[in-house]
Amino acid sequence: MKKRIAIPLEEGILCEHFGHCQQFAIVDAEGVTITGETLVTPPPHEPGVLPAWLAEKGVTDIIAGGMGYRAIDLFNRHKINVFTGAPFKNYTDLVIDFLNGTLEAGANYCNH
Repeated sequence: MKKRIAIPLEEGILCEHFGHCQQFAIVDAEGVTITGETLVTPPPHEPGVLPAWLAEKGVTDIIAGGMGYRAIDLFNRHKINVFTGAPFKNYTDLVIDFLNGTLEAGANYCNH
């Protein structure tokens, strides 16, 4: 199954606050194999902008440390799966864990 996974980054690792990240890693995968990756700069943070922007890029899944419940709902409306509570490490390791079914999710670090 093909997936396009977005991970918010700050200085190359998972960004603590999803909506204010420096860039996104967008990783393409088929099965458990990474087939491509790119880094993109997001548009300025405005409520509701990122779900539509990432949906336009064909994103199917998001790995995040924390995200507000309204944002999660907006992503779900765009048919994008959201995984919160991911550990703070580099995006390649997160994607490999995710694809292998070993990504350990903790608490959703965003409380608004």
